[in-house]
Amino acid sequence: MGVEGIRIGVHICRGNWSKQEDVLLSGDYARLLPALKPMRISQFVLEYATPRAGDIEVVGRALSNRELGLGVVNPRTDEVEPVEFIIAKAEKALEFYRPEQLFLNTDCGFGCFAGRSVNVEEVAFRKLGAIVAAARILRRRHG
Repeated sequence: MGVEGIRIGVHICRGNWSKQEDVLLSGDYARLLPALKPMRISQFVLEYATPRAGDIEVVGRALSNRELGLGVVNPRTDEVEPVEFIIAKAEKALEFYRPEQLFLNTDCGFGCFAGRSVNVEEVAFRKLGAIVAAARILRRRHG
């Protein structure tokens, strides 16, 4: 491509137009694997903060040769995910990915529809703080 030092990735959005989880897209990523596997990219940024995404094992077994941006908090809820919840999501992903392949992300939705974000800044800040706290613990555990 002519550019070095830049990661190319793809994000798959499951929807962020509503706070009602039952109206958003659900199902694991298995049906997308035939399209994802041949992509010449470094990272998949996938939403796993809610059960709607299915088990990480589906992607972990098929795409563990890439990096994973793991969605660990849901931007559509007001409740801040406990640090232990985030760590558990990451630990499950670490069954398939090396620590240097794993990046903790939010599911998408904090910055959408700039005029009418799905959540308020204070909640987003606290959720991001929980990710930072979890990342610190995970770095101590996994180097």
